[in-house]
Amino acid sequence: MDDPAAPRWPARATAGLCVVLLAWNTLVVPALPGRPASAVAANVAATGVLLAGARWSGLTWAELGLARRRLPAGARWGGACAALVLAAYGVALAVPALRPLLADARAGGLDGPAVAVRALVRVPLGTVLWEEVAFRGVLLAAACRLLPLRAAVALSCAVFGLWHVRPALGGLAANDLAGGPVATGAAVLLTVLWTAVAGLLFAWLRLRSGSLLAPVLLHLATNSLGVLAAAAATRGG
Repeated sequence: MDDPAAPRWPARATAGLCVVLLAWNTLVVPALPGRPASAVAANVAATGVLLAGARWSGLTWAELGLARRRLPAGARWGGACAALVLAAYGVALAVPALRPLLADARAGGLDGPAVAVRALVRVPLGTVLWEEVAFRGVLLAAACRLLPLRAAVALSCAVFGLWHVRPALGGLAANDLAGGPVATGAAVLLTVLWTAVAGLLFAWLRLRSGSLLAPVLLHLATNSLGVLAAAAATRGG
């Protein structure tokens, strides 16, 4: 990605990383006792382990999007995108016809402190940090050692989309939207496709800015502000 002369990774190592990531979100996290607090702690720990393994395997800070010299560019790109997200949520909340699009029973059922914990702790540490390091950091960097850039990006986006199968099922159940197998399957498929497209945008920001901070800021704004907007929209009817 940053160094065309970097050595190639074994294909099985990259494939193994994809399997581990999908298994983590599909099998490991749901089985953790004491969720959601335990899931946050586990994801933070997994982030550290994954970064340590990436560095031990030879991936550089620049390849991972964590070079200090690229932080200003990441802040500019990510900050601009986050501002657009904030404006979009503000418009949606201000227009009565759009407010129902933001409603989510998972946020509407929380009291003020619980909403704050989700927006300020669970999302930043348990979701954004882990997913950006895993997908736009380590997986993208590893795939770029093996594949052409476009193929590496496509791989990271595909795995990121599949990563959201379980959350999609959980969201449908929480909002009483789960129907028959066909309807549920279609909804999950749309979620996978949508998150894969979101992953493409995150990857573009990572590559354009040279910093993982850019997709982190956009992802954080989308999810954390989304929790606050959903709580406001749900309670406001």
